[in-house]
Amino acid sequence: MAKRFSTSIELRFADLDLYGHVNNVAYFTLLETARVKLFSTVFQELTDQGILLVVGRAECDYRSPILLQDQVMVSTWVSRVGNSSFDLDYQVHDGADRTFATAKTTLICFDKGKKAPIGVPERLKEMI
Repeated sequence: MAKRFSTSIELRFADLDLYGHVNNVAYFTLLETARVKLFSTVFQELTDQGILLVVGRAECDYRSPILLQDQVMVSTWVSRVGNSSFDLDYQVHDGADRTFATAKTTLICFDKGKKAPIGVPERLKEMI
């Protein structure tokens, strides 16, 4: 099993919709928050080298509504490494036994200077 990175996410009142649960579009903000925390701890070295990790695809399967008082954790891990991209899988959960959603993003390795996709760096493969 791939190494998981987990972080707690604080909900905002603005994340709620008319029905009193977290709106479906806010889930992507939860994923982004977890991804940014992961990047700042694990992938910062690549950013410093001018290698960007750009979202090329994002998908989410909703399992259970999230209410404002719910504890929210996001766990993420690398599930696939390709030539110039890799997939991050996510589980949005309560830290115990309830899964709110599962999701996936495909991240493309992009050279900021050349403004073009590049192969997944060996250093990234070592980290994941």
